[in-house]
Amino acid sequence: MTATAHFPLTWLYAPGDRPHVVGKALASGADVVVIDLEDAVDPHRKAYARAATAELLSEPPPVPVHVRVNAVDGPLADADLDAVASRPGLAGLRLPKVTSARQVVRVARRTERAGAAGRSPASRGSGPPLYALLESALAIEHAYAIARAHPSLRGVSLGEADLRADLGVRQDGGLDWCRARIVVAARAAGLAPPAQSVHPDIRDLEGLAASCAHGRALGFLGRAAIHPRQLPIIERAYLPTDRELEEAETIVKAATVDQGAQALADGRFVDAAVVAAARRTLALARRC
Repeated sequence: MTATAHFPLTWLYAPGDRPHVVGKALASGADVVVIDLEDAVDPHRKAYARAATAELLSEPPPVPVHVRVNAVDGPLADADLDAVASRPGLAGLRLPKVTSARQVVRVARRTERAGAAGRSPASRGSGPPLYALLESALAIEHAYAIARAHPSLRGVSLGEADLRADLGVRQDGGLDWCRARIVVAARAAGLAPPAQSVHPDIRDLEGLAASCAHGRALGFLGRAAIHPRQLPIIERAYLPTDRELEEAETIVKAATVDQGAQALADGRFVDAAVVAAARRTLALARRC
C-alpha cells in the first residue's frame, strides 16, 4: 500500500474485459483502481473479464486494486469471488446492489474460505476488505445494519445511478437525504467517510468540481471516477485549501500550549473536537 492508501481520494473504474484500459488506469495517478466486472462489461465477456482480472492480480500491482464483482445475489458473483478473493494483488472487493447485512456476512464467509489458501498463516482467518454499494431504497433503509454487518466490511458508498432510478428522482438534490444517511451510517459504524458516486459526464469538469464541493460539505471524502481527466478535479476539491491548513496549524499549535478549551486571538472557540478535526485536516494534507 502507498501512503495515499490511508486517505484515498480518487477511485478510478476500469472495465475488466479491457486489460489495456486497466493498464492505463494503473498509471493514471488514481489512489485506487477499481476493476469492474459488473456494469461496464458486456454479458458475453463476463468470463473473459473475470479470467483477465484474476491473471492481473496474480502479482501485486503498483497501486491498490479493488474489484467490483457482479450483483451479490446474482448468478455470477460466486464465480467472481472465487476467482479473485485469494489473489495477492487484491486490495478490496466492491459489492454491488447490497440490500442487507446478511449478504455481506455471506460474502465475508465465502471469501475467508476462498482466500485462506492464498494467504500467509499469520493472515488466515480474515478475508479481503469488503465495500458495500447501496443502490436502492431498501439498501438506504438498512444502511447502518449493512455498515456494521461484519469486521471485513471497511466501507459503504452509494450507487447513485441505480438509486436515482429506483426512487424516481429527477433532480440531483433529491438524493441529498440518502447521501447524508450513508455518511451518518458509516460514521456510526466506525467506518471511513464514504466516497462520492461517479459524475457521469466526463466533459463537465465544472459540474464535477461543484458536485465535489457539495459532497465534501455533506461529509464525503473523495470520489469514484470513470475517466483519468476527472482525477485532478476530485483531488483538488477534497484536499485542504491553504487557508484550511493555516487554520488547522494554528489550532493544533494552540492546543500544544493549552490542552483545555480556549478562545483564540481571533475569537474562535477551540475544544477537543475542534482540535481533532484540525489534526485530521493536517493528516489529510500529508496523505498518510
